[in-house]
Amino acid sequence: MKISLNWVNRYLARPVSVAEFSAILPPSGFPVEGCDPQADGDFKMEVEVTSNRPDMLCHTGVARELAAKGGIALKLPAFEVPAAKGGPVAAAARVEVQTAECALYTARVIKGVKVGPSPAWLKAALENVGLRSISNVVDVTNFVMFETGQPLHAFDLAKLAGGQVVVREAKKDGEAFLAIDGSKHTLKAPMLVIADAGQPVAVAGVMGGLGSEVSETTTDILLESALFEPLSVRRTGRQLRLASDSSYRFERCPDPAGVERASRRACELILETAGGTLCEGVIRLGLDDPADKVVVLHPQKTRDLLGLDVSDAEQKQVLESLGLAVSVAEGGALQAAIPSRRADLSRPVDLIEEVARLVGMDRIPQLPALPIVVRATAPKVEARRIMGSVLAAHGFHETITPSLVPDKAARAFSDKVASLYGDKGARKEGGQLRSSVLAGLMACRKLNADAGNTGVKLFELAACWEKQGDSGVVERRSLALLADAGADASSALRALRGTLEELVEALAGAPARARLQVTPVAGDAAAPTARLELDGTALGSFGLVAPCARKAFDLADTLLFADLEAEALLALYPPRRASGALPRFPAIDRDLSVVCDEATPFATLENAVRAANPALLEEVSFITTYRNAKEGAFPGPGKKSVSLRLLFRDPERTLRREEVDGQVAAVVEKLKTAGAELRA
Repeated sequence: MKISLNWVNRYLARPVSVAEFSAILPPSGFPVEGCDPQADGDFKMEVEVTSNRPDMLCHTGVARELAAKGGIALKLPAFEVPAAKGGPVAAAARVEVQTAECALYTARVIKGVKVGPSPAWLKAALENVGLRSISNVVDVTNFVMFETGQPLHAFDLAKLAGGQVVVREAKKDGEAFLAIDGSKHTLKAPMLVIADAGQPVAVAGVMGGLGSEVSETTTDILLESALFEPLSVRRTGRQLRLASDSSYRFERCPDPAGVERASRRACELILETAGGTLCEGVIRLGLDDPADKVVVLHPQKTRDLLGLDVSDAEQKQVLESLGLAVSVAEGGALQAAIPSRRADLSRPVDLIEEVARLVGMDRIPQLPALPIVVRATAPKVEARRIMGSVLAAHGFHETITPSLVPDKAARAFSDKVASLYGDKGARKEGGQLRSSVLAGLMACRKLNADAGNTGVKLFELAACWEKQGDSGVVERRSLALLADAGADASSALRALRGTLEELVEALAGAPARARLQVTPVAGDAAAPTARLELDGTALGSFGLVAPCARKAFDLADTLLFADLEAEALLALYPPRRASGALPRFPAIDRDLSVVCDEATPFATLENAVRAANPALLEEVSFITTYRNAKEGAFPGPGKKSVSLRLLFRDPERTLRREEVDGQVAAVVEKLKTAGAELRA
């Protein structure tokens, strides 16, 4: 922010020198980065201003900070409306606001102005902050912006078709626009424009148009002072590659209450420098000036947090020096009314920071040792660490991929989800928010494939977004895994299932197989998928990546995936473990090979075994699957042979083999009801 020393001294009861200026602001958090002498004896000071302090992007804001820290009285301009004798403003111009992106729009009309060179004082003020003098009317709008922080714009009223101003979005099919700097642009929705009855005459908050600029032939002007949505101004400026002192301030949200004050001040100076007659009243559409919000500060909290003995009276004096109205409530609490220009002050700790800044950070004592309170790691943080450790032990590498993905990648995993677009100008290849973390993992796998890397296993825990009808955007956290299947996809799927079971067991403690249910989903035979449920609640899915998704990323290798609800997994922590004595007696195992339809999942066979309710059965486990689809061969087309192992144990004594024969026979009969015959 460029500041003229002579200019800022206009608003102080006594002038400050360069040395005093440079000594006051840096300790308050505003480094002075430059000091350039000017030909008229003034100094151009370069002050660094943080993005949360738009009130400092003007000379009155800097003067207020100098006054508060230096104990100097302020002399701010009156901002009074001059006498108006030009007839009702509503008869001279009409304003219409068609979008919520414009929170407030005001317009005043001045007739009979004489546009010409600015007086010497006005030229000098602008030139000493690096601005070129253009004309008295335009220079006044720039002067008031640098004085108050509120951007303004003056239109030649005769060049506005129908004497009308319409604040609206640009048309979807595009509208031509010639900016005041001579550059040509095509404006499209949702860019915000200021238009007359026919075409855009300015890009709202960014730059005026050449066709409606004030020139030597101008006699009547419409003075705009408004408040536009910061994100809209920033987005439009980036897309058009246009920037101005006005857009810089609009992007940081100037003071809502300053819109009207700046308009009054500009009218006063235009009448002083260019003459004319002010029309009566003001056209105002939008929000009323906001009321001051009240924040309660307990002075003892300030002393406790800073470790500094600042009296109640001194804290009150500091806050009042910043322009806050402070009263003492019952119990000694300070009630501070925060003006709208200080949007950064919303909590008691913000007021404590102001006290620390102005009494001096150097007064805060330095302790010889920092007191450290040791606390247990938050459960979700520890669960996240365990999750990463388990997956890393299984050979998975963690990735961090962009939230915005190209349209083609997004469509590969979002056939049932409406598109969600962020700032399309932010990334050249597309700005669609991912509905699945797998899109980023697939892109990462493609990079590895191009580099000749195989056997890649990736995982990421991140946010993804879904648009659900009219209810808005739903954000969820997903754990996505992607791995090469290798030569044996069936074995790779079983290994992935084992990884997921171990993950659940590491987080929950109890055996995962008792809690994790796997249900095959009917669909693409080339990409079998299973639905995962945890204690009956949907957890996600895993299986083979569909060929169409692989084609979208130009990947030929067979890939495995898992897409899980991260919050459901993290909620399992901490693990609840059960312990018991080791078995005292040996177990007896029986292996069964059954022939069933190709579509029969192992879960169906396992459920049939347990439905037989063998009294001494301890465990059912999968051994292998055999297939041979040739005609006349075993097991033949559409069939498979599944081998499973049954483990029996009596906790009180050693079993004899003949004692389990009856239970095995009951299991075989139950398997028949599930369509599985014992292999001959």
